[in-house]
Amino acid sequence: MPVFLDCDTGVDDALALAYLIGCPEVDLVGVAATGGNVAVDQVCRNNLDLVALCGSADIPVSAGSESPLGGPLPVGSAHGATGLGYALVPSAGAVATAHDAATAWVRAAHRHPGRLVGVVTGPLTNLALALQREPALPTLLGRLVVMGGAYGIPVYRGNVSPVAEWNISVDPEAAAAVLAGFATALTPPLLCGLDLTTQVLLTPHHFQRLAAVAGSATTPLLRVLEDATRYYFEVHRDAGYGYAAHPHDALAAAAAVDPGLVTAAAATVEVELAGTVTRGMTVVDWSGLWGRAVNAQIGVAVDPAVFLDRFIDRVGTLAGRLAHS
Repeated sequence: MPVFLDCDTGVDDALALAYLIGCPEVDLVGVAATGGNVAVDQVCRNNLDLVALCGSADIPVSAGSESPLGGPLPVGSAHGATGLGYALVPSAGAVATAHDAATAWVRAAHRHPGRLVGVVTGPLTNLALALQREPALPTLLGRLVVMGGAYGIPVYRGNVSPVAEWNISVDPEAAAAVLAGFATALTPPLLCGLDLTTQVLLTPHHFQRLAAVAGSATTPLLRVLEDATRYYFEVHRDAGYGYAAHPHDALAAAAAVDPGLVTAAAATVEVELAGTVTRGMTVVDWSGLWGRAVNAQIGVAVDPAVFLDRFIDRVGTLAGRLAHS
């Protein structure tokens, strides 16, 4: 399964990247960096070093736009100064492709027409720019999975405002452009929002299970992922949510590999661009009042135990294999 990942790495993006590389059924054909959790140059560095740490330095990494379509990049803090919390990732000394992330999207789609699975776990800036260059992208992709949004299940609850989720709020114009462009897709994009991803909770116990699968807690990959996630745990604890975190991006990656992992509902979605207190809100017409065609599949439910078992098996096995290679 050819997969292209666009991310703003980011602790949970790192978990998603390791998951995809650990899936034997996945051929990760490219990774794009987008500004989000940290600036795009740092994201690109994180991606280059992480793919090498995962034993896949041959995966091409491309840098995207330095800023969102609609303005400057906001400053995030939940992932630390480098985006990877306390983790110190060995430098791979590698460089990004000579072409940018939008070009990487278009080339990957043309290389794998009708088969490529696109996964976006950051703002949608790069994909929106790719759509400008290749309007046929929605019909070239086999599927698109996006981690982003909050869809009012049971009530709107964002994480950067009462109604907006981080990835969408960073670049609402890009999100709106992608939803409009992919209205022509044969399969509507699968949107994995906070309503879905917060159903899964990652705790220190799961890292104990990862270590058991890998054969050691001190494998290089698990050390990096645990040090990164420890920072993430602390941010959530200090905010009053307990010493745990939601692996938002890893769940979206898993749903891209196996769409049957999540239950989804068809609906029409618009992104609010002008609201004083609702900019970045993903507004859903659950009742069909707009009279418009469905443009999204919205993830509504997942079995957390099934996902976490898969995550632990794939990432733990990868970590153990790398440690003994």
